[in-house]
Amino acid sequence: MPETLIIQRAGVDDIETVVPLFESYRAYYRADADAARAGVFIAERMRNGDSAVFIGRVGNEAVGFVQLYPKYSSVQLSREWILNDLFVAPEHRRKGYADALMDAAEAFARSTGAAKVTLKTESTNDPARALYESRGWRADEVFVTYTLRLRTD
Repeated sequence: MPETLIIQRAGVDDIETVVPLFESYRAYYRADADAARAGVFIAERMRNGDSAVFIGRVGNEAVGFVQLYPKYSSVQLSREWILNDLFVAPEHRRKGYADALMDAAEAFARSTGAAKVTLKTESTNDPARALYESRGWRADEVFVTYTLRLRTD
């Protein structure tokens, strides 16, 4: 019988558990590996309350994570969340773990009184897009996203 996925909010004590998953996520998006810098980045986000990270574990093994960043809507006068990172290790995919991590992220956002959660993914990431759409998420057809690159690293 397969073990159950347990999802918990990560804290600074969980950095060593989060970093390998975070680095695998970054590698998917073609970022250069830098575990030391990634660990500092995640620890700062947690210490400063800049993000909420949830880790999924099966037994003692961390199999995935989701990270949300806060933002605010001036129009709605409310808190919102950006679901910025969602990753399940390749050997643990197709087991419902991404869905469970999304459940945790959405429940967390609701618990904070947020008006909505947004996310971006590459247009070619068909598995992720299928997951999001199966959960009722819809692509924005009203607003266009613009980006001004201030750094190249």
